[in-house]
Amino acid sequence: MTRLNPDADDLSADIARARRRRNRALLMLFGGIIASVVLFEGFFLLRDSQAPKLITALAAMVWGAGGMAILYLVANQLAEFAPVAWQKKLIPLVFVGPAIAFVIYFLALPTIRTFIASLFNRDGTVFVGLENYITVFTEPFMINTFRNNVMWIVFGASFTIIFGLVIATLADRSKFENLAKAIIFMPMAISLVGAGVIWKFIYAVRDSADTQIGLLNAIVVALGGEPQAWIAQLQPWNNLFLIVIVIWMQTGYAMVLFSAAIKAVPSEILEAARVDGAGELRIFFSILIPSIMGTIVTVSATVIIFTLKIFDVVLVMTGGQYDTDVIATQFYNQYFVNRNFGLGSAIAIVLLLTVVPVMVYNLRQFNKRETL
Repeated sequence: MTRLNPDADDLSADIARARRRRNRALLMLFGGIIASVVLFEGFFLLRDSQAPKLITALAAMVWGAGGMAILYLVANQLAEFAPVAWQKKLIPLVFVGPAIAFVIYFLALPTIRTFIASLFNRDGTVFVGLENYITVFTEPFMINTFRNNVMWIVFGASFTIIFGLVIATLADRSKFENLAKAIIFMPMAISLVGAGVIWKFIYAVRDSADTQIGLLNAIVVALGGEPQAWIAQLQPWNNLFLIVIVIWMQTGYAMVLFSAAIKAVPSEILEAARVDGAGELRIFFSILIPSIMGTIVTVSATVIIFTLKIFDVVLVMTGGQYDTDVIATQFYNQYFVNRNFGLGSAIAIVLLLTVVPVMVYNLRQFNKRETL
């Protein structure tokens, strides 16, 4: 039996399919809203729960992972309901969007709020403009703080890079390469607070009549010297003794990356240089370093950022006493100890501004290497 009006039947079928797609899209959207509300409220329920902490932690992980998976599936289905031209734009946004939202909420917005707070007085009641920033760059205690951070960069970052590069080069030629690298990398497994506690015992000083002195002072006494208050001495020695801790910890990190980069240098180039009569120092400076310059730049930027943000070691070792304050500890002291929210926020913004140029330079180097 033939259809009387095929075009009308096709149109009716298209309308019916469009309605089904619309209903499915609305259903998915409604389901996503419900899932979001349940996920959000569930975390408050888990936060206020009186259940054992281990059970609460496991439930939070399952709840969070499952809830986010459901939201991704719902968002992906909604994107597929869109026209083909829009799908290519929406589907990548489904996966990148949550990360962007987290960055905006947890990084961008707090930065804006911190900057606004830096324009007010200590309790946020009076607008003072740039007065806090003038204080940051003019007060003697802040000048000392900036000087200390410069010392951390010059000595901490420089010696970390130098020691890491030298050790990576020497270990690459050693029969005990794996053992040496494991020992040198081991401090990276220790937290900064733990490292501070360890070195606090090493630098500890007691009365000369008391045998319970720190390891370093024990060596000094055994050699006929007198115990010294290593981290309570005058500048710049106490800062240098603190910098040693970070060098001890970060050298292993630099060594591992440099070692991987050195192994990627073609052995044929090195052998050709030796055949041409080049010495090991000439090979090191003329071949190895230029070949791994990208890695050196990346590691240097990472270590510089780390030293700019140094906080834990100074807080554990001295608490900022004896002129050892750095920008991060000064921010902590002003904001949380002195309750000067305006000045503390200004110091935080200054710390951010010192880190951003290094990060931008590092990202540009990454982009250059990707285009090669």
